[in-house]
Amino acid sequence: MEQLWANRAASAETAITTRHLRRLWGIPGTQLGVVAWPAARRHRTFRVWHYWWQAHLLDCLIDAQLRDPQPQRRRRIVHQIRGHRLRNTLRWTNDYYDDMAWLALALERAGRVAGVPRHRALDTLADQFLNAWVPEDGGGIPWRKQDQFFNAPANGPAAIFLARHDRLRRALQMADWIDETLIDPDTGLIFDGIKGGSLVRAQYTYCQGVVLGLETELAARTDDPEHARRVHRLIAAVRENMAPEGVIRGAGGGDGGLFNGILARYLALVATDLPQRDDADATARATARELVLRSAEAAWENRQTVDGLPLFGASWERTAQIPTAEGKEAEFVEGAVNPSEVPERDLSVQLSGWMLMEAAHAVAAADPA
Repeated sequence: MEQLWANRAASAETAITTRHLRRLWGIPGTQLGVVAWPAARRHRTFRVWHYWWQAHLLDCLIDAQLRDPQPQRRRRIVHQIRGHRLRNTLRWTNDYYDDMAWLALALERAGRVAGVPRHRALDTLADQFLNAWVPEDGGGIPWRKQDQFFNAPANGPAAIFLARHDRLRRALQMADWIDETLIDPDTGLIFDGIKGGSLVRAQYTYCQGVVLGLETELAARTDDPEHARRVHRLIAAVRENMAPEGVIRGAGGGDGGLFNGILARYLALVATDLPQRDDADATARATARELVLRSAEAAWENRQTVDGLPLFGASWERTAQIPTAEGKEAEFVEGAVNPSEVPERDLSVQLSGWMLMEAAHAVAAADPA
């Protein structure tokens, strides 16, 4: 099974490499992902580029390097990092703490897994999160600068990064804030956030994913059994409410195209890294593994094949639709990217498919039986 998922992950990687990767403005030694396929001129020239999508592209390249180390891919990782900083006007930061958290996670793994360290960048990003902590205002850290919306998609990935970047105390505080503030008492799922003291009650798959990732990190790094208990509770809630027939539900295209892939990434982390100290830990790991593999099997069965390479659907339980250059394109509106008319056109959707294949390989490699 491990080799099967390795082959499928490699096919997903080749699809992204072929359709989406190109130099930034033709500059040697750079690379970014074109955010649509088929692409319009504004996509190919990187007038639009979507900072946080590029961070997940980098993370997927690192997944692939972990699966199958290659000098050529390491160069792609270097080029992706360089292209990101150049397109971001020679900065690592922007106004969105969730965006910066995704990049921080990818850069930390680039150093630890792929041997491409960026120590100054990590320190710069860590300072952003540490200085944004405002419990006196109801946080948490906010979604973006000069904002009063404190949400899971900013606090979750930022806290995972801080735990990995030797800022464990703040990561613990952030985990406790999420657990005290954003848990749905009826389902056990994570609400989106809190604004002006009122809950924003939307429940997204990626919110569950980042909290699973955070609590798994803390379960592995502390002796407090509460973190494992939080994982057990949330795994059960995800299985019950967000994975009909055992397949993680999709959230369309645009930014939503990444939501199910992010949940798959952190389910895989539970399956491989949650310390196995009792039967409840074993059950959580097994459930996470099953959700990843069932979702990956469904996504693969429902893919389209274009020029011999996979094209994944926005909803893994339904047949993918092959996009064209016609129809409404994804667009950035009020801090979020709305989907293309055919969501499969969006790089985000295809990255989630690749992320899922890498997650399936990771869990299969950890437990070949």
